Amino acid sequence: QVQLLESGGGLVQAGGSLRLSCEASGGTFSNEPIGWFRQAPGKEREFVAVISWTGGTIFYGDSVKGRFTIARDNVKNTVYLQMNSLKPEDTAVYYCAADPDGSWDRPADYGFWGQGTQVTVSS
Repeated sequence: QVQLLESGGGLVQAGGSLRLSCEASGGTFSNEPIGWFRQAPGKEREFVAVISWTGGTIFYGDSVKGRFTIARDNVKNTVYLQMNSLKPEDTAVYYCAADPDGSWDRPADYGFWGQGTQVTVSS
């Protein structure tokens, strides 16, 4: 069973950058696509990005294309989300997830989740 731990969140001004990390333990991390999602207060969980186990397939949500970059290091069992040109609307709790069974951009299709890390972007 995969366990996921996010880190790297914090408070940043608009236009700034943050890098989130998702460290996995247990299970077969290197065989899993890993996704990033976010959830703002009062809103549904939103797809941010996903990366295949080889790193050869990557998808981004429309709201983050061109600003966020997902990458993984299977030796370190870690997936990264580099977030640049941050906007106040990027403020949310960010979650990583593993073991999608179906669509890679649907939260309901993921079997394992981390506890989340808060990202706050001030204007």
